[in-house]
Amino acid sequence: MKMEHIPGRNKGKIVLFALSTCGWCGKTKDLLNKLGVEYSFVFVDLLPMDEREEAFTEMQRHNPRGSFPTLVIDDRRVIVGYREEEITRELG
Repeated sequence: MKMEHIPGRNKGKIVLFALSTCGWCGKTKDLLNKLGVEYSFVFVDLLPMDEREEAFTEMQRHNPRGSFPTLVIDDRRVIVGYREEEITRELG
């Protein structure tokens, strides 16, 4: 699955699983940009079907509910939904 990489300050491996039509996903992406951190993201709904299934399966390893946005930090910390304070505390 192809992810888009955004350069910035290295705060560990940060991956955002998002939907292109999700307002909360957009706000999470904007917050990461504002914080200036390096991260990768994927709009799961814009992937070809086989890659979409791969991305969704990967996301569900971290968030079994399969809801968006799902932010994974260092494969250990998961923040589901737009949680400005939590994200800022973790990465700010």
